[in-house]
Amino acid sequence: MSKEVIIGNKKISDSSPCFIIAEIGINHNGFVDLAKKMIDEAVMAGCDAVKFQKRTVTKVYSPQELDVYRPNYYGSTNRDLKNGLELSYEDYQEIDKYCKSKKIMWFASCWDIDSVDFIEQFDVPCHKIASALLTDDELLLHVKKTGKPILLSTGMSTMDEIRHAVKLLGEDNLVLFHCTSTYPTDHNEINLKVIETFKKEFSCPIGYSGHERGLLPSILSVELGAAAVERHITVDRTLWGSDQAASLEPEGLRRMVRDIREVKKVLGDGVKVVYDSEIPVKNKLRKSKKAFV
Repeated sequence: MSKEVIIGNKKISDSSPCFIIAEIGINHNGFVDLAKKMIDEAVMAGCDAVKFQKRTVTKVYSPQELDVYRPNYYGSTNRDLKNGLELSYEDYQEIDKYCKSKKIMWFASCWDIDSVDFIEQFDVPCHKIASALLTDDELLLHVKKTGKPILLSTGMSTMDEIRHAVKLLGEDNLVLFHCTSTYPTDHNEINLKVIETFKKEFSCPIGYSGHERGLLPSILSVELGAAAVERHITVDRTLWGSDQAASLEPEGLRRMVRDIREVKKVLGDGVKVVYDSEIPVKNKLRKSKKAFV
């Protein structure tokens, strides 16, 4: 049995209902009103939390990267794009207030130390470390200093890299997410059995962060032991943005949450019994009344 992690008023453990995260990420395209629509979507579906991504553009990207010519929705350079996708302090104040009014938790994947400090101003219940940052020891240790629960994704990482990150962070207050970092992910590269591998080696709760099209892998992950599931969401997959194609639209999100909530109920406890509801059928259809011992 793995350790449990408490996030807000929710428990993440093998014996608790699956903790479901709707990742808004950067699918808001820099617009708070669009972010609010996705928050509403997550609330209506029954998700436990929404997640954003936060970057200090000048810290994450070099001047050379930012100056690259890249025509986009916001201008003509990569700098215009990256700045256009970031929300301001005032935007996050509005998001914080809105999430509280809707009674849903929010937090973020921070891509640099300054972003961690920025998001900490809102007293978020936990921090997510994206797969791309798993080998950034300085960032990991800075996040650990907050004392908040940490959710760590493991896409594009070797087992040795994952072991190093887990050792650095410790297994208390940690949820480790299996993940494949392609958008969208082909089914033959999802490899859900890694969840079982993680559960054998690590004593923290294991989650699944999916980027596939469709719902089946995310639902199956719970049967294999995922105590938390994270999926990107959108209001429309045809919207501009690199993550939209691997995101769930409202109906898909509602169906996924509904089915995940039913998984443990459907699996049962493994004890074969005759249910009371079967007795009338048994009396009607069974020809022999002989009992076997």
